[in-house]
This record gives sequence, structure tokens and C-alpha cells, in this order.
Amino acid sequence: MHALTITDVRAHPGDSAFLIDDGTTAILYDSGFAFTGYAVADNIKKELGSRKLDYIFLTHSHYDHVLGSVYALQYWPETQVVAGEYAVKIFQKESAKRVMRELDRKFAVQCGATAYEDLIDQLKVDIIVRDGDIIQAGAMTFTVLELPGHTRCSIGFYLPENKLLLSSETLGVFDGEETVIPSYLIGYQVTLNSIQKAEQLEIEALLLPHYGLLNREQTAFYLQNAKKNAIETAAEILEILQQGGSHADAFAFFKKKYYCGKVPEIYPIDAMILNTNIMIDLIDRELNQKNS
Repeated sequence: MHALTITDVRAHPGDSAFLIDDGTTAILYDSGFAFTGYAVADNIKKELGSRKLDYIFLTHSHYDHVLGSVYALQYWPETQVVAGEYAVKIFQKESAKRVMRELDRKFAVQCGATAYEDLIDQLKVDIIVRDGDIIQAGAMTFTVLELPGHTRCSIGFYLPENKLLLSSETLGVFDGEETVIPSYLIGYQVTLNSIQKAEQLEIEALLLPHYGLLNREQTAFYLQNAKKNAIETAAEILEILQQGGSHADAFAFFKKKYYCGKVPEIYPIDAMILNTNIMIDLIDRELNQKNS
């Protein structure tokens, strides 16, 4: 087993940025917003000192996970950015970068950041990975898992020696207490398939994008509830729609059930509104209309 240090280097609770370090090789797992990009890089530098950042692993192409990578590269330009094949296609789309920029700026204003350097057009990937690929990061050997469901480009990284999964939001967002929040945006069944793929691994620890490292007990709870909550939430939304409820009714149900406690701290309201409505449309299309 590798002796790893996993450090929360986020500059804001809504960021997703964690440093994995075995003393020789340093990996940034997701990178946070653009408006917190330099602050996250400063946090990394405090941990590494004169050492370099070797890799940035990106779990998917959403703005709160990828935009900070460009700012880290201003400090460590030789860092290798790793992402899935479909994420690369997203980064090449001006329309996608326009949405990222808009969502980042909206949340930045909410957080009091009214001016910051915009480097979004410099997004890049050095190592394009697919399911089953191996990333040899120094002495650490990661296997890439394609985990579509939250996005088409969602991936995870499994370190078998440590029984550690660097997870993806496809499996669900953990509120840190007792709830795994479903987060499927491109397919319901494909999400269940991805959860099942993760369940087949020997996992004793999970690193979650917006939360951090789960201990053994939390990991067991999370894995037990990821599929259960995904299925139950789809069924509850489906029931609302089949009983004549509107999409607005389904949204109100989801918001009341999940957007509470600590969740608003890590889930920008604009992103929640956008994602939840996509989920409801997805359930309507894939489960409701299919059976009608």
C-alpha cells in the first residue's frame, strides 16, 4: 500500500480540488472554479513548497471541476492534464466554454468576486484516457474507469493497491452526513450501469469531488446508498409526473428533499436549477414517455 497524503486545497466549499501526494508524485484531483483558480494554486504551493505538481486528473468537463486547471498551469506549466476523450471535445466547443464562463461568473459574483483573470480559453488536456487505460503516476498505478451518467465524459481513477477510488459525480454527491444525492444528467440506466461497475471493485476508501476522502464507514454507507437513492429518486419523480404533476412540481420535490443542510454551500444554485431540470427531463423521456 502506498502511503498517501490527501489534502483539501479548495479555496471555496463549492470547489472540487484535492491534492494526492505520496511524497514523490503530486496529483491534483479536479481543480475548482476559474475565480478561485489562483487561490487553489496557492494552496497547492503551500503544500508542495519547491516541488512540482505532476498531474491534474479531471473527472469531467463541468466548470467547477476543470477551470482551475488553467491557473495551476501558470505555476507549473509542465504539469500533465489527464481527462477523458469526450471532455476534450467539450473543451474545443466555444458554446461549451461560453456556458462555463457564464456559470463561473454568476457564482463568482454571488461569492463577492467581481473581477478576476479569465483564462478559460486556455483549457487543455495532455493525456486523453479511455476505459481501462493505465496511468503510471510515479509509483502509483491508476486504472481509468469510464463512468458515464452525470456527463458523457465522467471518469474515475482506481488505485487497486490502496483500494482507493477517485470517484465521479455519476455515483452521487455526498452531503457529508446521511444523504447521497443522485446526479444523472445524460442517462438513468447508464448511471446505474456505472454504479454497478464501481460496486464490482474492491473499495475501502473513496475520494469524492465536492467532499473529500471518506473513511471506511462512510465509504460503506456511500456505496450502499448510491444505487438505492438513484433508483428511489427516479421513481419518486416518475410518480409525480405520472399523477399529472408538472416539471415544476418535480423540481420543487427534488429541491425540498436535497437542497438543504450543507448542500447549498457546495452546489451553486444556478447549477442546481440547470442540472435538476435536466434530470427531470431525462426521467420523463427515458422512464415516463417510454412506458406511456
